[in-house]
Order: sequence, then C-alpha cells, then structure tokens
Amino acid sequence: MSGMGRLAGAISLAVGTVICLGGSLFLGLGALSQKADSPAIALGFFLLVVFLVLPFWAAGGYLFVKGQSEAQEVAEVEREKKILNMVQAQGRASVASIALEMKLNREQVTNYIYDLVGKGLFTGYIDWKTGTLFAKDAVEMGTNKCPNCGAERELVGKGIVKCQYCGAELFL
Repeated sequence: MSGMGRLAGAISLAVGTVICLGGSLFLGLGALSQKADSPAIALGFFLLVVFLVLPFWAAGGYLFVKGQSEAQEVAEVEREKKILNMVQAQGRASVASIALEMKLNREQVTNYIYDLVGKGLFTGYIDWKTGTLFAKDAVEMGTNKCPNCGAERELVGKGIVKCQYCGAELFL
C-alpha cells in the first residue's frame, strides 16, 4: 500500500504521454492529408497539451513526488519498529550491534531511540559507558533509583531521566 502514490503518479504520467503522442499523431495525419491548415493544427496541439496532457502530467508529477516522500517516511517508521523489536525481544541490545545490523551509524541509532522515547513507545535505559540499551516495563522504571548503579536519578527531558552518578539515561 505504501507505493500507491508513486504507482498512481507513474500511471498518470504515462497516460498523459500516450494522450500527447496519440493527439500529435492525429494532428500530424490531418496535416499530411491537408484537411487542416497550419493555424488549425497549432491550435489543436495547444488545446491538446493545455487541457488534456498538462493536467495528467501535473497530477502524475505531484503524486509521484508525494509517493516518494511517503515511502521514505514508511522506511523511517520501519527502522524504528525494528530497533524497538530488537531491544524488547532480547531485553537488551548493544547500540553498536543495532547499528551494524541495520547499517546505520551510532548517531542515527541514538536519534531513533530518542524519537521512540518521545513518541512514548519505548521505556528503559541506556548505559552510555557500555553502549547497551535496556528495555524495561514502565512498572520497573517507577522507582527513583538508577537500575544500572542504584544512584538517584534526575529529570533531563520529556520522558528522559539521567543518572547523576553513572550517566545512564533512563527512558520513561
């Protein structure tokens, strides 16, 4: 379903092209048979392009470009979903292993994690020293202690708490 915009755009562009070629052929045959004079053929071509071909090409171009951007958005969501599944299935995952498996760099993985936290889809914590991401249920994260070292933690952002002692970030 995600490629429908691109497909509809490509079909519309193709229909516009077929209309343009067919109309040009028809007008060309009229000119060859000398049943129409040059101004009539020019007017016919102008009307053909303006009222039939351009709307198909404009709609097709718009749908194709819109479909491309939607496909990119779907790909982003799929990457985030894969990261979430990797961490939740194992309970923990290395940021480096996630980056290697998904062919991303560490910064991209970190941005995806923060995005998941911001959307409220992930709770857990990350130990930046070891680069390990831990999934935790919201009930387990309800305590005021760091699950990594046991120290007090402080709020640093929406849904993010940072341990003052070990630097682990907890995602609530």
